[in-house]
Amino acid sequence: MRGLDETDREILDILLSDGRRPYSDIAEAVGLSPPAVSDRIDRLQDRGIVRRFTVDLDRSVLQEGVPVLLDLQVRPGRGGVVADALSAADPVEHVFTTVDERVVATATVEDGDVSGMLADAVEMEDLDGYDVRLLDDTAWSPSMDGAKFAPECAECGNTVGSGGETTELDGSRYHFCCSSCRSQFVDRYEELREGATS
Repeated sequence: MRGLDETDREILDILLSDGRRPYSDIAEAVGLSPPAVSDRIDRLQDRGIVRRFTVDLDRSVLQEGVPVLLDLQVRPGRGGVVADALSAADPVEHVFTTVDERVVATATVEDGDVSGMLADAVEMEDLDGYDVRLLDDTAWSPSMDGAKFAPECAECGNTVGSGGETTELDGSRYHFCCSSCRSQFVDRYEELREGATS
């Protein structure tokens, strides 16, 4: 599995600053042809580094409401469920989950009704409590800054290096540090899938 080279990093930096930048402009900036840039971006998507191209909306201009930072204390084992539910809620812009299952989110809440928004978005019994802070300003500044392609092996949890492998199963991509891990994972996956259909 090939790592990120300097050209990949340059392309990613350009896309981070402007995801709508034409491939011809990117090609000129990195010294490649537009088809070569397109191929590299396709490979970055295939490897799961670029997941999607999106629009960064300033909700304060589009929607009336109060910008808030939510810090939710979640019941054990419910962090993923609460984070997914919040991510699907219209007023919510960003959701973060910590290793101790705290869920932090930014949202623009109509009429400042945080309790109502939360009751509509999540099962309140999944929460032990929550704190709300008014936001003055937000900034979102993703950066490559020396990042390396280093996914976690889906089988053993080790970092996947240049000798790693990738497999797609039922529309999901999995990375493996070696062929042995890939083989073990795929065998178990297929056994579970067969068991589920029996």
